[in-house]
Formats: sequence, structure tokens, C-alpha cells
Amino acid sequence: MRYKIEHVTQYAYSRPVGLSFQIAHLHPRSNGEQLCLSHSLLIDPAPERVDEGQDYFGNELARFELVSPHKILTITATSEVDVRREPDAPEESEKWEDVRQYFAETRWGQDADSAAAEYLFPSPLIPYAPALREYASASFTPDAQIAAAALDLMTRIHEDFEFDATATHVTTSVETVLEIRRGVCQDFAHLMIGCLRALGLPARYVSGYLLTQPPPGQPRLIGADASHAWVALYIPQHGWLGLDPTNNIVPGDKHIVLAWGRDFSDVSPLRGVILGGGEHEVDVGVTVTPIESEEKPEIDPPV
Repeated sequence: MRYKIEHVTQYAYSRPVGLSFQIAHLHPRSNGEQLCLSHSLLIDPAPERVDEGQDYFGNELARFELVSPHKILTITATSEVDVRREPDAPEESEKWEDVRQYFAETRWGQDADSAAAEYLFPSPLIPYAPALREYASASFTPDAQIAAAALDLMTRIHEDFEFDATATHVTTSVETVLEIRRGVCQDFAHLMIGCLRALGLPARYVSGYLLTQPPPGQPRLIGADASHAWVALYIPQHGWLGLDPTNNIVPGDKHIVLAWGRDFSDVSPLRGVILGGGEHEVDVGVTVTPIESEEKPEIDPPV
């Protein structure tokens, strides 16, 4: 599948902002399952400078600063991405206790398993919580295969928790989400990652986009799509297994990866500091449009 993605964010301030420093994670990743063919970032008003690079996790980012007073800031990211991701959950996998033991005892070097080990530990928005381990234990029973147990946990979260955009905010704790059983995709991803890490298993947060389908007979609306979040669990000898607890599916070619990290705080689409501004309102619109192409660009092997 090939997509055009337009992600528009607008900040409206009650008083002028005199100085603004921002970091944007709005450039889709290129990896073994997708290729970002083009990307542009339009910032209005025009920034004094823009620096592009990569963060610690290999995500593309842009740093920019504005020194001209402004009451409206609009950031438009436009990307074209080719996705060839097939849902891939192994039919047979190691016992989850063996994976936990492997990560507990191995001396780490520079290989893929070593990189995955960095996702074993608590992070700013996903602290260790015994309640998460207890919730996960119903899926991760003794001698259960890790992939089957992870899929069961994903399904339980999908069935036990209700999607409610008004129930939580960006800093709502995973313990609170577990208690109220409501939230959004970010909450469910944080919850599942916390469960897996509490068992000693490496899991990371994946941000991106998901192609949504309108009701039958209705047109797709411009700006009606949204940012999405899901989970990736590392299984030795298999690699990263994507898990989307919000939709109870293994991500396929309708999931477009933007960035990954320990939790949302590592990959927030926009974050920064401003001088002035007073109260503000933010409006975000995302449009994901499938496009036809006969070209099949080469994509490097998975990493």
C-alpha cells in the first residue's frame, strides 16, 4: 500500500508568543517494512532556523525556532509512504519464561537483542506497577508460548477497556487507566507495555497512523483520521511483533509507523517551550489517503 499523509497542527494563542523552540517527530520512518518516499514540513510563520536529524532511537526529527511574535502557529507535515507490512504472528514461539530468563542473564553487545533489552525498563510514563503484572498473569500462564500469550493479553485489553476520548489526558497514569478501564490508544499501548515489562519482557511504544474507513456510502473526510499508537514486543529468533490493543489486531499494511521509543514522551509529534502566549487552543487534523502506484521501490531487509 502507498499513502499520502497530511498532518496539520495549529496552535492559537490568546497573547503573542515572542519566542518558540519546538521539536517535531512528524517524519515517517523507513525500515524493512516501509519506505518514506517524500516528506515536507511547512511552518507558518516561517522559522528562523530548522535543523533536521535523528534522535537516540533513530527517529527522524526537526528542531525549529521562531523569534517573530505570533498568535497562530501552523505546522503542516506532508509525507508519501510505501508500506509492505504483513501481519506476522509466529504460530510457534518460545515459552515466555525462557525469554524473560534470556534477557535477565545475557551479557549484551551490539546486536538486535541488545537494542531490544533497552525496552525492558520503566520509563517516564510507564513505571513498574505490581498491578500490571497481576493483570498480565492471566494471559502469561506457566509455560505459555510468548506470542500466543501476548495475543491473548492484547485481546483482553481490547475487551476489558472502553475507548473514551474524554476519560484521560496525556499524563494519565497506567495505574489509573487500569482502574477506570477507559482511555484512548495511547493509554492502551502504555498499559500493555507496562504489563509486558512487568513480566521482564522488552516492549516499545510505536506511534503512527492508521487508515480509517468511513461508514458504508459515506465519503472519507479530510482531516478525519488521527494519530495512532500501538505496541511492539521483541521475541528472540523472530524479531518485533506488533500488537494493536485498541483494535485487537496485529498491524499490517494499514499501519504507518511514524516513530518509536519507550513511551509517548519520546515520540510526541510536537513538543517545546514558548515565551508568552497566555492561554492556547490546539487543533489537529490528519488525512491518510491511499494512492495507486505501479512502482515498487526497493526496501531494505527488516532491522
